Amino acid sequence: MTQIDQAVDIREGEELDVAAVDRFMKQAVPDLEGVPAIRQYPGGASNLTYQVDYGDRSYVLRRPPFGKIAKSAHDMLREAKVMRALKPEFPYVPDIVAICDDHDVLGCDFYVMERLKGIILRQDFPADFELSEADTRKLCLNVIDKLVDLHSVDARATGLDKLGKGPGYVQRQIGGWSDRFRKARTDDVGDFEAVMGWLSDKMPEDIAQVVIHNDYRFDNVVLNPDNPFEVIGVLDWEMATIGDPLMDLGNSLAYWVEADDEGAFQMLRRQPTHRPGMLTRNEMVAYYAEKSGVEIDNFDFYEIYGLFRLAVIVQQIYYRYYHGQTRDKRFAAFGHAANYLEKRCQRLIEASEL
Repeated sequence: MTQIDQAVDIREGEELDVAAVDRFMKQAVPDLEGVPAIRQYPGGASNLTYQVDYGDRSYVLRRPPFGKIAKSAHDMLREAKVMRALKPEFPYVPDIVAICDDHDVLGCDFYVMERLKGIILRQDFPADFELSEADTRKLCLNVIDKLVDLHSVDARATGLDKLGKGPGYVQRQIGGWSDRFRKARTDDVGDFEAVMGWLSDKMPEDIAQVVIHNDYRFDNVVLNPDNPFEVIGVLDWEMATIGDPLMDLGNSLAYWVEADDEGAFQMLRRQPTHRPGMLTRNEMVAYYAEKSGVEIDNFDFYEIYGLFRLAVIVQQIYYRYYHGQTRDKRFAAFGHAANYLEKRCQRLIEASEL
């Protein structure tokens, strides 16, 4: 059986107050005994995720990053409430165990959820996780199917339709992400003005208003260790909302690095989409259109939007590193990544027929 995803030692500066976590957990789950063992999941560059173990009982705690953060970002309470509302209609959401808005506990909002014990595919397949090309394709299709399933959820049945602000989602995203980039720009990163101008000029109308994940990729999907084709969970609902499904697909494709992509893009790869059998980005779009029934004439806008949005996320994180608000060395090269993504967007714009 392939190794189940495990937490590791906590990064320096991101330790939790074990006694405070213990008090909170025993109020939320009264029959817990002993002192918790707390470790940290190494993935992710935004919110921090910890494994909290009481013997063989295992939970996951999610909190925002340390240091100064944007007021509207890293909203743990919103994420937990979205998950609770969505769970009855989309069973791949982990159960929420407890929510905390008392900053006397850990100095921030946080929540605790069930731990889904399974395989999470990160940059590469685990050493003991070998699939044939045909099986890799089967896995890939199953993962895309869950995104299609999410987009078909009845938002009104979940009560999440109230998250949406109505028509104009595409316009709000382009305006919002452009504003965020300008606020997070550092002197060593390009200005993206040509990219933002093109996106503003080429905005299509929303095609629909559905529940979207906004960060759907392999390392946010949990696979059954006994049947790795089966998706048993979808994680990281921080940016979930009501919006345009093709914008969601564009976000996913920003992370979709193919085997023959140029070296600079390969360096950004964080999931095993380069493996033989994985769909290409064009195949992804065609398959999504077939399964969802959505007509897609030209995907250029959504692909470029996804890359731009990724660049803004990267730049927001780099801004914190650049200004000494985080010491995490993983973020030291994020400025170079933002510059590369600007060039990639510009090349796609030059080639676009829009």
